[in-house]
Amino acid sequence: MKFGYYLLKKRYMKKNFLSAVCLMITLHGVTVMAERTSKPLAPTPPMGWNSFDAYRGDIHEQACLDNLKTFVEVFKPLGYEYFVIDGGWYREYKLRPGTLFPVAGDEKIRDVNLDQYGYFTPSKCFFPNGFKPIADECHKHGVKFGLWIIRGIPRKAVKQNLPIKGTPYFARDIADTNSVCSWSQDNYGVDMTKPGSQEYYDGFIQQLADYGVDFIKADDIVEFPAEIEAVVKAVEKTGRPITLSLSPGGRVLADAIGTYEKADMLRVTGDVWDKQFDIDKCFASWLKWQHVPVHKGFWFDMDMIPFGELQVTVSKDTPDDKAGYEGKHRFDRFTVPQKETFITMRAMSASPLFMGGLLPTLDKESLRLLTNKEMIACNQNGKMGHMVEYRDYIQTWLTEQRGAEKDSGWAGVFNRSGDKKTADVSLRSLGLDPNKKYNLYDIWGEKPFKTGQVELEPNGCLFIRYEIQ
Repeated sequence: MKFGYYLLKKRYMKKNFLSAVCLMITLHGVTVMAERTSKPLAPTPPMGWNSFDAYRGDIHEQACLDNLKTFVEVFKPLGYEYFVIDGGWYREYKLRPGTLFPVAGDEKIRDVNLDQYGYFTPSKCFFPNGFKPIADECHKHGVKFGLWIIRGIPRKAVKQNLPIKGTPYFARDIADTNSVCSWSQDNYGVDMTKPGSQEYYDGFIQQLADYGVDFIKADDIVEFPAEIEAVVKAVEKTGRPITLSLSPGGRVLADAIGTYEKADMLRVTGDVWDKQFDIDKCFASWLKWQHVPVHKGFWFDMDMIPFGELQVTVSKDTPDDKAGYEGKHRFDRFTVPQKETFITMRAMSASPLFMGGLLPTLDKESLRLLTNKEMIACNQNGKMGHMVEYRDYIQTWLTEQRGAEKDSGWAGVFNRSGDKKTADVSLRSLGLDPNKKYNLYDIWGEKPFKTGQVELEPNGCLFIRYEIQ
């Protein structure tokens, strides 16, 4: 059975789940909105860069500054504003001679850096000057500086039984040693029923605020609402406007929507990489969440955009079975039609746009798509589109423009198969009123569009801007 038809069929099987989600939002909506400011920190989907796709957990201070330079020159003028260092920033490695990367094959972390209260501090091998040079350079150019964190308290702090700042308690008093992330062994979970647990989070988040952090990506946390609440409270206590992103998205809990909405972003997919399977994964998520009402300033996140040069710290000669699930050093494996589909889907679903590839070496096609002003306008419109038609593996989606819902917006016609397809595109098939006249524009073709038969490349798309005459 082809994937597109399977998703459409499954859509109706998820009816009860979506009803539960909508009910929980209704029940929690008044409370959540009362707790958030009238002006959300992220009134439109956040846009930026995250280091993981390019560097995994091995980014060096100099690499940060090199990418930041391109970010400021190319992306900041278009509205991209967050520059985020992902996981591993507190780990110590032996670096390869003449490089800024760990010794090849040295997969064992030599140590993690902590202060006297068990808070992670910057790696000495990767960030010899701490985060100040990077945060200062970001802020000088109006860029917001972000860091990744992982739920819980470091195992090293528990082993040493370090004190919880400002309390008579210690790390072993609050650690839940039965709660461990399946893909990172750095931390134990925190038992939020224990005294001293909130104070631990308060101190750690305050330290990040002191570093100049404007964005926190909290990982391994979506399934743990109590620890989300702790991070939210800690952020509020800092008095600093910090955008909060929740990850990963493998298992989103329907009855925790009220808690999730206290953050600004919620991952609703697993990790996304540069294969057709990953594009399919995002379409499945879009189909699932398209009609779930949430307040403005809270965004469903489909993970990063793996365009360009990826995984530069992993040698191209590394055997596939040793490269890890992220793969070895490469340029992304997408075709141009796949890339157009990927970024059109992100724009029309109002997913945050976080570029993941190396910025200084970004290829021409990736740059063309990521900097397209019409794509950015669609995304920043901040309205998740919905499917209007499915026929012969062709999905048509519509995203209406806020404030002009009946008159203007964007349409996407997606070939969800690996074969070339011919689509009959009409006003009716696009979800538009056939009795009205519209100006239609083919965004990727950069020309006016006339309805009729259209050839779609395998896994490709047609991205249309429409406006009533």
